[in-house]
Amino acid sequence: MILDQVTATAFAPATIANVAVGFDLLGFPIEGVGDEVTVSRSAGPGVEITKIEGINQNITLEADKNTATVGLIQLLKDVNADFGFSVSIKKGIPMSSGMGGSASSAVAAIVAANALLDHPLPKEKLFHYAMLGEMVASGGLHGDNIAPALFGGLTLCRSISPPDLISIPVPSRIQCILIHPDLEVSTKESRGKLKKEISLSDHVRQSAAMGGFIAGCFKDDLDLIQRSFKDVIIEPQRSSQIPGFIEAKKTALGLGAIGCAISGSGPSVFAWADTAERAEMIREAMIQEFKIKGLKCESWISPISTQGARLSS
Repeated sequence: MILDQVTATAFAPATIANVAVGFDLLGFPIEGVGDEVTVSRSAGPGVEITKIEGINQNITLEADKNTATVGLIQLLKDVNADFGFSVSIKKGIPMSSGMGGSASSAVAAIVAANALLDHPLPKEKLFHYAMLGEMVASGGLHGDNIAPALFGGLTLCRSISPPDLISIPVPSRIQCILIHPDLEVSTKESRGKLKKEISLSDHVRQSAAMGGFIAGCFKDDLDLIQRSFKDVIIEPQRSSQIPGFIEAKKTALGLGAIGCAISGSGPSVFAWADTAERAEMIREAMIQEFKIKGLKCESWISPISTQGARLSS
């Protein structure tokens, strides 16, 4: 079967993973930044990356090592395709930024490629293929970036295999402030430094925080969300990797932020605010704290986006 459409382009948003209380379990997308991938059907077998543009980054053109294309190789095998894929990647998310850049590329690529199949798969089936790319990037299977990039909204990954993904409502007035200091933190290296065991008391405290946070989201209770917005396990191990984070967090909370934490493995950090005006004030103050440490920053203010990856052409 020959399709009229031989090329498709998809966009997938940047994401914030862990969300303080849910290491490897929670994530959400933001608006305004992401990756775009164009996929074309080719007569020859396999997957070829023809171009990588956008933010200047040292990214491999080898399809079996690139997060955007690993899933496409498996997809072609699984559907017994008699064609291949040619792939062009436009990066909008910096590498090693804690903004879900590997997940964004993987998700955008699989959404674009799926549109070119003779019998496109339902979106739920694409999760597995995107996860293969995330495995290459971080060395582990965790869907806290993939799921929100694919489906949108605050998402709880209760299980990866089989996928059990739960959408969590978020109060509509919440604004997210995302700050990206000019640093790189390797997700794989950062994960490798984490302690393999935690105390029973820390487990109980973190479980209580996650339960309260999710309950607060369902109840539209900002006070409960704020009381629960804590990371007693991962943040203490990572905060020293990000100069200015402790000061920026203290400043954000002093200005009325609902919470402030590290985004993924960092170095990006984020905060939640209850109004756009407060969000802007918090953003400027956090940037100033990083500036004191000699770090330039990029920043965004966004609602918790309910839109995941989508075809743009």
